[in-house]
Amino acid sequence: MNPAPAVLFDRDGTLVEDVPYNGDPERVRPMPGAVEALALLRRHGFALGVVSNQSGIARGLLTHGQVDAVNARVEKLLGPFDVWEICPHGPADGCPCRKPAPGLVRSAAERLGVPAGRCVVIGDIGADVEAALGAGARAVLVPTPVTRAEEVDAAPVVAPDLLSAVRLVVAYFDLDRRGQTVEAGRPA
Repeated sequence: MNPAPAVLFDRDGTLVEDVPYNGDPERVRPMPGAVEALALLRRHGFALGVVSNQSGIARGLLTHGQVDAVNARVEKLLGPFDVWEICPHGPADGCPCRKPAPGLVRSAAERLGVPAGRCVVIGDIGADVEAALGAGARAVLVPTPVTRAEEVDAAPVVAPDLLSAVRLVVAYFDLDRRGQTVEAGRPA
């Protein structure tokens, strides 16, 4: 029996509005459809995680405590997640966990006991997609105003919003569970 599939989310710009280097829990605002999307996944038994670069820690703009407080606020507004994987490093640190490297995705999958191939990463930029694919997971890009056109063009799957992305993931794993053929590498 395969373990329950997992959906791993980027935090800023995907689950909650992107407030650069946010250390204030009161500034956390869910993205449209986030509550409904997560409720749908929970009803279908998916494991849920967050994989998030938080370079504000390395830059001295945030403390670990501030990031933890913001994450706690995310959970208060959106419900609990099974795993949080945070990279506190900056872009020049060469860290294997910082997206677009696959370390956060691999670590989250391992902590959940789910093979990376049964994970889908949903994010708003190309680094989220690259991290997913590098780890052997699937990816869905949900573009925002900061998403570059070339990232949209390169993404294997693009959804117009978070709820649509989650519906694609649920449909994909429903087909997979029933043993129907699904195109490799695509969640829908």
